Amino acid sequence: MSLQHFYLDEQVLADEVGESFPLRLAADDAKHARVLRLAPGERIAVVDAAQDYFACEIVSFDGEVPLVRIAQRFERADAGPSVTLVQGLAKGDKMETVIRHATELGVAAFVPLACERSIVRLDARKGAAKAERWRAIAKSAAMQSGQPAVPEVREPAGLGETCALLETAAAVLVCWEEAPSASRLDVALDRALGGGPAAQGARVVVVVGPEGGLTEREVEVLSACNPRAALVSLGPSILRTETAGIVAPALVLYELERRARAGAR
Repeated sequence: MSLQHFYLDEQVLADEVGESFPLRLAADDAKHARVLRLAPGERIAVVDAAQDYFACEIVSFDGEVPLVRIAQRFERADAGPSVTLVQGLAKGDKMETVIRHATELGVAAFVPLACERSIVRLDARKGAAKAERWRAIAKSAAMQSGQPAVPEVREPAGLGETCALLETAAAVLVCWEEAPSASRLDVALDRALGGGPAAQGARVVVVVGPEGGLTEREVEVLSACNPRAALVSLGPSILRTETAGIVAPALVLYELERRARAGAR
């Protein structure tokens, strides 16, 4: 059984001098630890503020605060390629669904994009409040699925601001229902990466439109913001935005892993 994961915003475990010490969890995480009924002797996985990864054993509880000792320190994994999802703002709880499930898959960052056909319109105050809600969902999903880090979730952005974020990406895959059916995602990714595995730290961006899809103008702007941008098709079916927002990054993550395995042979 995998260990329950917790993430520390400020505490660096390598700086702790005692054999056992309090784990300075956020208030909601401390409550979650209690709800899990963690008992002395059980182990949890902890990613600290330095992004170091530990297995910690529960020693006792001081009120809501768990006292732990370090049972094992894991080697920090190399910074492999990451996937960022630019998701067109969608109505209802669709954004929450996408962020929850895409986090479980391993998406590293989310950029909510205010599109011309987005039904939802958020001012700065509402956008900031929504982003806080989405960050809490991403953190919960990361804890549940054992991700090495909590994904970054940005506040909703316009087209210009989003394009500035895409300029340095190793590949930008714009999912568009009007793309030619031959515009396969794996082929476009292969072309952008030069036919081999992605470099360490490379960032691949996947763009998915809202209900109604991206407009032709938006597609042109997104395609022009990076020389390694390409239009891709997800097949002959017209997918809901929340379905595409999960399927597309899943396909990219699979392709990146497949290329990494092939390059290691």
